[in-house]
Order: sequence, then C-alpha cells, then structure tokens
Amino acid sequence: MFWFKLKAGALQLTLFIAVVIALLLTAFILLINTHKRFNIQTDFIIETTKNTDRGINYALNNITPLNDSISVDLDDEDYKTLNVYREFWGVFEKVTSVSKIKNNILKKTALVGGNQPENDRTALYVQDNNKPLVLVGNTKIEGVAYLPKQGVKPGSISGQSFYGSQLIYGATRISNQLPEIFSETTTQIDKIENLISGISQEQFLNIKDGQTYKNSFLKPVQIVFSNGIIHLNSVQLKGNILVQSKSKIIIDASSTLKDVVLIAPEIEIKNNVKGNFQAIASKDILVGKNVVLEYPSALVLNEKSIEEPIDVGLIQSKIVIDDDTIITGLVLYLGAPKANNYDVQVELKEKSKIIGEVYCNQNFELKGTVYGAVYTNNFIARQFGSIYQNHIYNGTILVNELSEKYVGLPFNNSKKGILKWLY
Repeated sequence: MFWFKLKAGALQLTLFIAVVIALLLTAFILLINTHKRFNIQTDFIIETTKNTDRGINYALNNITPLNDSISVDLDDEDYKTLNVYREFWGVFEKVTSVSKIKNNILKKTALVGGNQPENDRTALYVQDNNKPLVLVGNTKIEGVAYLPKQGVKPGSISGQSFYGSQLIYGATRISNQLPEIFSETTTQIDKIENLISGISQEQFLNIKDGQTYKNSFLKPVQIVFSNGIIHLNSVQLKGNILVQSKSKIIIDASSTLKDVVLIAPEIEIKNNVKGNFQAIASKDILVGKNVVLEYPSALVLNEKSIEEPIDVGLIQSKIVIDDDTIITGLVLYLGAPKANNYDVQVELKEKSKIIGEVYCNQNFELKGTVYGAVYTNNFIARQFGSIYQNHIYNGTILVNELSEKYVGLPFNNSKKGILKWLY
C-alpha cells in the first residue's frame, strides 16, 4: 500500500473552494427567493393600485352613503380590503378610495361632477315662461336648444336688428321647468356655511401676507376663519384649505389660490387674479377685469331662501363678471322667487368668456361668450336705457367648443365623472 503525503496548504485550498461554492449557492438561493418575493410584492402593488381605481369607479357607478366609509367586496382573501369614502368639497363631490393588501396601502382622491351626454349636447335651456326667446345683434347659438313653446325669433333694439343667417345652429326642443340639480348638491350648498361647526382648534389656520400654505386632501381640512373681512393679499393657498368670512372675502392679484374653497356673503375677485378655486356666496360675487380662473373653478351664489316672493328692489344679489375675463368651470345662481323681477342676477360682460356651464334660475344678461351650456329662467338685455325681457343682445353660446371630456354640474339624471385627481 502506498501513502501520499499532502501538504497542509492543499487542504486549506480545498476548504476555501468548498466555502466559496457554499456561499455562491446560498447567494443564488437568496437571489431566487428575493426575486420571488419582489415579484409577489410587485404584484401586490399593482393589484393595490388597480383596487383603488376600482373603488373610485364603484363610487361613480353606485349609490354610496355620504360622509361615511363603506367596504367594497373584492371576493378575495381577507388580507385584501377596499374602502370608499364620499363627501363634498365645495359644490363637487370628493371620493377617496383606500386599498390595502397586507402592508401595502394606497389612497386615491378624486373630485367628481356630472358628465354631459356624448351626443346632442345641450347648448341652451330657457325655462318656459310663456315668452319667446328674442335674438338681437350678432347673437349666435350653436347646439341643441330647449326653448319655450313660443319658440325663438329675431328682434330689434334701438334700430339694431338680428344679423345672423340662422337663429339656432342646431336642433330645437320644447322646454319646461329648468332641469333639477343633483339633490345632494343643493343640500350641500344650503348648509355649506355651517361646515366649520365641529372643527377642532388644531385645524384653524392663521395666515400672514407673503406666506405659502399647502395642505393635502388626504389630511384633515384647514380653516381660515374670521367674523370680519378677510383680505387675501400676497398669500399662496393650495389644497385642502377652506376660507370663510361672516362678512366678505377680497382676493388680490398678488395672491394665488389653487383648489381652495371660499365662503362668505360677499366675495370680490380683483382685476388680474389668476388661479382656480370655488367661491360660494349668499349676496354678491364681483369678478374684476382680466381675471383667469382655471378648471375646475366655480362661482356659486345661493341667495337665502324666502317662503314668499320678495320685492326685487330690496335685495340685489348678483354675480357680475367684468370685461376680458375667462372662467373655466361653473357659474351657478340659485335665487329666491322674486315678484316683478326686471333686474339682472348674473351678468357676463363684453369680451368675457365662460368655458363650461351657467345655471341661473333667475335673470341672465349675456353680452360675452359661453363655450358650453346655459340654463336660465330668463334673459335680460339692458340697452339704451331700456330693459328687454328674454332678449339676447350680442351674446354667444357654442357648446361644440367645449371639450367632450368636460365634467361639471351634476343633474339628477347625470352620469358621474372625474373632474380632477387630488393630492
């Protein structure tokens, strides 16, 4: 028998190689396991994202309770949950979807309104008050028009006749009462002044000129409140912030407001203001010259309801939009019944544009352009010292110029759509 004597270094080398191989095998096994876990985690994240979208779509297509969270059945494992919460932000609905799969939690929040029909979009709806609609000057209406039984005709004001080649560029149908706004929306508008009740002290915000304030819609609302006048000067407000005054809010051009809600009896938007916000008042909204309010903005005047018709001379609640102003969104006037009403409740002056919708259940004076739809009880034209009922003088309504993706005022029969994703 032969014996070979090996050097100790060879044994060490063998052990080293074995250890290296073991480490490589362990690393390979860990890599495979990590890759599998990563794929599972990625699938969970993708599924969580899809479920949040599913929650938003559920709220758009189903009746869900207001100011309450509901669980959406996923027909899946217990560790997967989906909850939807619906509330209002200003005059629009806000839907929050919360999806959870194990440790993965994702939230999405959307501002929700009403979709217009894809076909035969309404350009004009004039309530039937037994008076025809009269068009004068360079008035143009393009789209489906709902008119009183007396129809539409050309007219003349102080020698100015109707200069168009056609009265209505679109189909005409017989109107009745104005379409009803979504009932929850009108209820929200009626009680919006009471939103601050029950708000904790930590949610009140003291703002200073020259400062910037931001608040996510996934956090509790912050409130700027005063019994006196709130003058927004050189301040930036963005997000889930409510500004409320018991008397008046004034916005200067030096301020920038984005997605906030303003509530006061009187709201004055000075010349050259730019931003997007909701302004909700009970007496007056005055919009200056060269103002640009981006989508989805809203000017809403909810006049205090009175059981008996009021004398129009006592209350002059109104929305006035001055020259060269552009508002993209909604202009809404909800007024109390008025006897012998020859005044103007919503006035759109020359060279100004509304890209969206106007809903006025009283008198609307249209001297500018609406790229979208107008719903009104009556038109007023004040020219050469006289008042003309149900007349439009040099006004324009073009629904075909409004994007088909526009989402705005919800009616009782409207399908819901997303105005904007919040943050």
